[in-house]
Amino acid sequence: MQAQLIEDLLHISRIIHSELRIDCAAVNLIDIITAAADVVRPKIEAKRLQFEFLIEQNQALPFVWGDADRLQQVFWNLLSNAAKFMPEKGRVTVRLERIDQIAQITVIDTGVGIRADFLPYVFDRFRQAGSTSTRSYSGLGLGLAIARYLVEQHSRTIQAKSFGEGQGATFIVSLPLLQDQEQYRLSFESS
Repeated sequence: MQAQLIEDLLHISRIIHSELRIDCAAVNLIDIITAAADVVRPKIEAKRLQFEFLIEQNQALPFVWGDADRLQQVFWNLLSNAAKFMPEKGRVTVRLERIDQIAQITVIDTGVGIRADFLPYVFDRFRQAGSTSTRSYSGLGLGLAIARYLVEQHSRTIQAKSFGEGQGATFIVSLPLLQDQEQYRLSFESS
């Protein structure tokens, strides 16, 4: 846990100083999400959570132009939070689908949820919900801030939704599907 806290602080420092590198290539999202889930699997199994990974079958998926390590970090953060804020025997679902030229990855959990008044701040650095139920969990409130930064560096968005405490949370990541590798290479080099 200490190693993860230190790593998160180092990432935030690199982000603040614009030193966090994004090395892009063609990335298979199934491999990335599966690798992230494998890292979180011990937490999922320890809490006897149900985990499902649903992949849209009717259209070509899932290559994007991005940094495999950084994208894996995004999904690791989302899955780790889902497992952390989940009662035993809860459910985590990851859905990967194509919407036009966008890969949409949705992480849905049946955990503690997010209060409506905190939802606008969920991606802010060092922000944590103030209720005693969420403050009893470890962490500095950096994982979602890092995830947002990394997704934005891929020229896309991440959003959070929840109907409130006790009603789970949904995180939606949108990434551009790889259509024209040269187009994405140029856009990343110019940013």
